[in-house]
Amino acid sequence: MRLLLVEDEKKLAALTKRGLEQECGWTVDIACDGEEGLLYAHTYEYDAIILDLMLPRKDGLEVLRELRARDIRSPVLLLTARDSVESKVQGLENGADDYLTKPFDLRELIARIRALLRRTREEPSGMLTADDLTLDPVTRVVKRGKTEVRLTAREFSLLEYLMRRKNRVLTRTQIVDSVWPGTFDGSSNIVDVYVNYLRTKTDQGGGRKLIQTVWGVGYVLRDSEGE
Repeated sequence: MRLLLVEDEKKLAALTKRGLEQECGWTVDIACDGEEGLLYAHTYEYDAIILDLMLPRKDGLEVLRELRARDIRSPVLLLTARDSVESKVQGLENGADDYLTKPFDLRELIARIRALLRRTREEPSGMLTADDLTLDPVTRVVKRGKTEVRLTAREFSLLEYLMRRKNRVLTRTQIVDSVWPGTFDGSSNIVDVYVNYLRTKTDQGGGRKLIQTVWGVGYVLRDSEGE
């Protein structure tokens, strides 16, 4: 479990991080302002994001809007000193999943995070698309146009990972950590091998090449909307 805590009160952030790590064994990254929070969220994969509303550089609502605009779907729990109904409604309408008013009890924070994670895992995943490529996570059917593309289990996992993050540049390390967790180190060429497998299968028939190499970084699955 890896969480991102975006909180500018350094003492509160340190205490919350220590509590979550000691009580639950979760890994917690801290960002001290809105800009840094966006950078962390765009760079790493988080199971949940704890986001303060009152932040320097970018406030929490602006960060939340940008997270959702970038299709970062990690559940977000807002921390706010504001106890008004309006601020809570505004946060939920902009893509937050829950909120907690400061000061809070660590036990309640943990309970709310666990509830968010259960809810996220129970929700059925919808159809994923990129141009004329479609992937159904429930039936595990992949099609390019009207033609079904037959993939191995690992190829399917890699393609699903890329499609859920379409138009985002992903490093080889990010891909390995998510698709082959704990199996390979960053020096392995396993990502390059499987990307070639996917390209061979999904580009059949002369369709537009969707999986692109970003030299020196990794890969991106790009559809026409992201260009």
